[in-house]
Amino acid sequence: MAGCVILLILGILLVVKGGDWFVDAASWIAEVSGIPTFIIGATIVSLATTLPEILVSSIAASQGSAGMAIGNAVGSVNCNIALIMAISLLFMPATFKRKDYAAKMVLLLVAISTLWAVSATADGVVTWWEAIIVLLIFIAFMIENVIGAKKHSKELIPAVESEQTKSVSAGDNLRRGNGILIGYVEKLDAKKITLKKSGKVIERKDIVKNIVLFIIGAAAIVIGAQLMCDNGASFAARLGLSEDLIGVTILAVGTSLPELVTTITAIAKKKSDLSVGNVIGANIIDITLILPICAIISIAKFGTPLPVSSQSAILDFPFCLAVAAVAIIPALMAGKFKRWQGALLLAGYVTYITLLVLNTTGTIAIF
Repeated sequence: MAGCVILLILGILLVVKGGDWFVDAASWIAEVSGIPTFIIGATIVSLATTLPEILVSSIAASQGSAGMAIGNAVGSVNCNIALIMAISLLFMPATFKRKDYAAKMVLLLVAISTLWAVSATADGVVTWWEAIIVLLIFIAFMIENVIGAKKHSKELIPAVESEQTKSVSAGDNLRRGNGILIGYVEKLDAKKITLKKSGKVIERKDIVKNIVLFIIGAAAIVIGAQLMCDNGASFAARLGLSEDLIGVTILAVGTSLPELVTTITAIAKKKSDLSVGNVIGANIIDITLILPICAIISIAKFGTPLPVSSQSAILDFPFCLAVAAVAIIPALMAGKFKRWQGALLLAGYVTYITLLVLNTTGTIAIF
């Protein structure tokens, strides 16, 4: 048992740290490769930050542990909203521009409602065509993300550029998709490359460093995810717990640690709006990408649709929709989040975990 717990904790640490390295390296490589900044933020970073959840659930699905696969995805959303966002709102309620977040907030509610509807059918499974429906919501989110990021990027560009600078600046290269290094080809023989606009210095060793971090980070996430799945299942079996419970608690909280760290950092820097934006984007990807991938893996490997447990259909998904509604609907109406929302969300999360534990121990019977 001790060895199982140690390996489970090791897996969580590898996933968290590997995810940190991977996101930083992937963002840097994408930027210098010529991808515009707004594309990097809207797509690559968004996907990279949810890579731990994607891999943990995918590995669980490939091993036939549907409960852990679904539990990790839905549990991560519950943890993100009812625990991480709740903490952020309790300490520092955020204000936001409706036009920047309204579409994302609505898409999150639609995604949760759709997935609950398709999974709570009489057959209790997610079929391939239902997975495609949810994936379409993910595509809509990515399109909206790119359009919004591009619009925001244009707002930051001065309307009239200085006539004094005839040469192409680093910012111009980024906006045109040429990348940082393209504008400094003549200086590649130097040890350092200085960006004219920001003054940032890039050294040759940065290229090697980020490639190494990219590889090590990706490997750490894969190994950590495998350790989490294997030892999470073993831990559940030894204690007589369901894989669903392990998925929505230990695995979900473990894979959500990057968002928790981001939230704490944002609170310390008094940037709670960044925390809220990060949580909303991560939740949409968790719901609309991870579960369809798991359904496709289940169909491809086992020839059967992804089964949805009673816990997920009766408690996990309804709670997920409820906390999303509490967090989003009042905020959309008022144009800002309130401290009482954080308190209510946190109380809801404590109640949710308590109900799971009481049902598991047989004290009450919910599902």
